[in-house]
Amino acid sequence: MTSEAPVTDHRNAFGTVPFTRLLGVRREFSHAGRARFVLDPRPELENMIQATHGGVLATLLDIAMASAAVSKVDFTMTAVTLSMNSSFLLPGRGRLTADGEMLAGDADIASCRACVVDEAGRLVAQAQGSFRYLPHR
Repeated sequence: MTSEAPVTDHRNAFGTVPFTRLLGVRREFSHAGRARFVLDPRPELENMIQATHGGVLATLLDIAMASAAVSKVDFTMTAVTLSMNSSFLLPGRGRLTADGEMLAGDADIASCRACVVDEAGRLVAQAQGSFRYLPHR
C-alpha cells in the first residue's frame, strides 16, 4: 500500500484527485475566478449514441465551477457542491472544453456558472451551481 505525500501547494491539488485522473480531464487554467478544463474523447466515456456520457459532462461542469470558486480565494480553501442545475443541449462529441466562472460569493458560499463546448464551439451543456468553501484536509 502506498500513500501519496500531502499536497502543500493547493494550486496543484486538482492533479491528485483520482476520479478526474481516471476521466483524463486536463486543467488549462484556474485563476481569478475563472477556470478551463479539456477532455479528449475516449470510447469508455461514451453513452449509447457514441457521445460523451451526461455524467461526464456534469462532472466537467462541476469541476470547472468549483475550480473557478477556489481560484477566487487563491486556493486557500477547497469548495464542495451544494447545488447544481444543468442543461444538456447537444451530444458531446470530440474534444470538449469546460469554462467556469464565479459570479458572486462571500466567505462561505460561491455562486458559479459553467458551459461545455465541442471542437466547433457549439454549446453542449451548461450549469449554474453553489459551492461551500471548506478548509483543506
